[in-house]
Formats: sequence, C-alpha cells, structure tokens
Amino acid sequence: MKQQAETFGFVFNYLYDETQSAAHAYDAACTPDFYLFDADFKLAYRGQFDASRPGNGVPVTGKDLRAAIDTVLAGGKVPEEQSPSIGAISSGRRSQNVPTQSLRSQKFIG
Repeated sequence: MKQQAETFGFVFNYLYDETQSAAHAYDAACTPDFYLFDADFKLAYRGQFDASRPGNGVPVTGKDLRAAIDTVLAGGKVPEEQSPSIGAISSGRRSQNVPTQSLRSQKFIG
C-alpha cells in the first residue's frame, strides 16, 4: 500500500490492520467493508463500494461510496438504507466490543 500511495499520490489515511483488531471492533463482515465517518467521527456510511461483484458484469465505479462521501462533504446525511459489502469473510470473524483506545494503537498510514 505504501508503494501505491506514493505512486498514485493518495492524500488520505488508511489503516493497516495486521491483527484485524480494528475489523473485529467494527464487526467487519468481509473484505472490503467500507466505513465513512463524518467530521465529528460519527459513522455516516457502512456499505458497499458499488454494485459490482466478480463475474456479474457490472463495472467497478465506486458509485455508492462516492455518493456517501459527496453527501457527507456537503454536510448532508447519508440515507440509513445502505447496501452491505459482499466479499471474502474476515478471518477469525467474531463479534466483540473492543474499546476505542485499542484502535488508537493501530498503524495509520498516510
């Protein structure tokens, strides 16, 4: 990811979750599972990137996530009905409440 970030000039932070503790804390069901937070760090969107799936012929556009981002940046509220991500199941998936403090120890890169 570091190489891609440098090559493509990413200007956003991303999380390298080697132990998957952040995935477990947010109850991520699969990869990728997209989370978008507003300026107050409240979860605004959790859902799919777009309607594309391997083999379904739908082009990868990022439409759903982009619409959520645009809405949040404009100060609006993302509709509560959101399509879930579908992908590889997170290994060792379990539902548990992990204190927010433990997420602060994760490696944010950007």
